[in-house]
Amino acid sequence: MRDRALRLAGVGRGITVLALLGLAGVYVRALKYTPLELSQGAAQKIFYVHVPAAWAALLSISVCGLLSVLYLWLKDRRIDLAAAASAEVGVAFGVVMLTTGPLWGKPIWGTWWTWDARLTSTLFLFLLFVGYIVLRGVLTDPGVRGRFSAVIGIMGLVLVPFIHLTVYLFRTLHPAPIVLKPSAPSLPSAMLATLLSSVGVFTLFYVGFVMQRYALGLLRELREEELAGAAR
Repeated sequence: MRDRALRLAGVGRGITVLALLGLAGVYVRALKYTPLELSQGAAQKIFYVHVPAAWAALLSISVCGLLSVLYLWLKDRRIDLAAAASAEVGVAFGVVMLTTGPLWGKPIWGTWWTWDARLTSTLFLFLLFVGYIVLRGVLTDPGVRGRFSAVIGIMGLVLVPFIHLTVYLFRTLHPAPIVLKPSAPSLPSAMLATLLSSVGVFTLFYVGFVMQRYALGLLRELREEELAGAAR
């Protein structure tokens, strides 16, 4: 298992390096070659960080939730470790999302934060998964930790589509989706190409980070088993 974990970590690092190179290319394109949005000006460039970070955060939490369902069914500790890896990466992307959102919102809305449905529900989801990580650090029994974590993971999965729909269900300052919607994307082709490139890069980051974090979880579990065996 150790060799497998090390190989997995190596592949994850390679994917992360590839994503870093892609990120450099995307943001050269975003800053130099993608046109300015007329009403928002240069502040709109944050869009190419904020939206992909939000996508990666919600993808992470959705995968965690799906793996949590699978864990409760199969009771495989490797699935629990993969769900935890996805949750931790989701929290990291959530920090980027919740940082870049106010930076973009301040010059456009005139305020750093407003307690509308989209922002509040997103913050709640982020704090829920901070609690997920804290819970996993407190519980020492693997079975109990896996079951409790899975419940939180499934709660997050349920919240993801609700967050997407908040702009339709409630009055909110947050703009409606301009890409993930029934009609055609509401972006000029140059902006859409830059956005989709950035989303692809952030997805690569997600894959690379999760592979490395999962490999670390496998190595940590192996180490704990070795220590337990030595103690006996």
